[in-house]
Amino acid sequence: MSSARSPLAGLSPSELMDVLASQRAAFADAPYPSLAERIKKLDRLHNAIIDHRDAIIAAVDQDFGGRSTAETLMAEIFPLLEGIAYCRKNLTRWMKPQRRSVPLILAPASATVHAQPLGVVGIVVPWNFPVFLGLSPLTYALAAGNRVMMKMSEFAPETGKVIAEILSSVFSDDEVAVVNGDVETATAFTQLPFDHLVFTGSTNTGRVVARAAADNLTPLTLELGGKSPAIIHPDFPLKEAARRIAFGKSINAGQVCVSPDYILCRKDQVNDFAKAFIDEITTNYPEVDGNPDYTSIINERQLARLRQYIVDAEAKGAAVLTINPKGEELSGSSKLPMTVVIDVNDDMLVMQEEIFGPILPIVAYDDIDDAVAYVNSKPRPLALYYFDWSDRRAKDVINGTHSGGVCINDTMSHVMTDDIPFGGVGPSGVGQYHGKEGFETFSNLKGVVSKGRINSTAFVGAPWDRPIFRSLTAMQWLRFRRRPS
Repeated sequence: MSSARSPLAGLSPSELMDVLASQRAAFADAPYPSLAERIKKLDRLHNAIIDHRDAIIAAVDQDFGGRSTAETLMAEIFPLLEGIAYCRKNLTRWMKPQRRSVPLILAPASATVHAQPLGVVGIVVPWNFPVFLGLSPLTYALAAGNRVMMKMSEFAPETGKVIAEILSSVFSDDEVAVVNGDVETATAFTQLPFDHLVFTGSTNTGRVVARAAADNLTPLTLELGGKSPAIIHPDFPLKEAARRIAFGKSINAGQVCVSPDYILCRKDQVNDFAKAFIDEITTNYPEVDGNPDYTSIINERQLARLRQYIVDAEAKGAAVLTINPKGEELSGSSKLPMTVVIDVNDDMLVMQEEIFGPILPIVAYDDIDDAVAYVNSKPRPLALYYFDWSDRRAKDVINGTHSGGVCINDTMSHVMTDDIPFGGVGPSGVGQYHGKEGFETFSNLKGVVSKGRINSTAFVGAPWDRPIFRSLTAMQWLRFRRRPS
């Protein structure tokens, strides 16, 4: 792959500030890109992804030490292309000023809301989906008319290198600048005075980023994660629940911010669900180490963390069921077999920390209300999954719980639905992107009131005892009478 210039890597804080200053200057020269200019940028991004898809797939595979081509296509490239097409389709409508009403006292006048580009947007990209979670917010930021600086993850260096080369071949550095580098570069990046900063990562790191951004009063979108539960109503077929949950849990070997983190199942159904889930995983992944469909754990640090969760759970009395159909020796492998954990309690690490890997605890409940209460007793998650054919009960769960998003009878599909917002709530995140809300996240929604030749306020100012003001006051009190309580 050729590039017109060298991608940015290992920049010092002053060099990062220079890139930001260059983008700010370019934005000042063109503060409101036209519809045609924005679509042209989206088309350049679209074509770059298509033209270099093989290089992207190979880089992600290399960073993980083994990730299925199909998974990268399904979970990264195709959703990204869908998002670009969605923005392109809706951009004319989004850019059009929205008409609003004006109060009687200001009439005649018009009120509109104008979506104005913010300026320079910073994006901190995680390692688990370094393509989609980097280029998806980039798509919305470009659609909104902004310049963008992206910091790729140091834990996915090959992907970072390839993305930098691809984007530098179709965008100038004052349009889109991709930065690679270590944690020191990342720290300096989050301290830059962006007009908006997007961070995807852990809750703990999100707190650090928020503190850094606070010094500059930088607006934030934090997509953090948490323990996303899957509640199974007793009336829902267990085999069907197992099939749908197994799909979501096994994507990227569970290294997904919205992966089903734990199951809530009625206590007399726990063993049957565990068996159905094990059967489903065994069918889908009949072998582990030599299976190109089963993704590796990204690095030794993450692998050691996950193994410690299993050891801790077993030491504290849990039953650990490892799904290793061929009984492979995996001690030296970067692949961790899917593991079901039952008889869990809240003292175990698997119930205290976001798992972010192929471990599935099952929490037993007596009554569905107990399951909902359990979820509500925990920090608000990024996603909640509820399995029940009853629309009424599903509505009750939607209204009675707090989470960034919800899927009914499915997992993770809300992230791939472009027409709805995606984001967290409380400790699982701040702000949203995707959908029209994503465009608005990267825009200043500027309210504008415009008056013509008739100045109505001239009739209502001091002296306040004029008849026209008394008439207006009487009209207002007729409108604002007390309502029945």
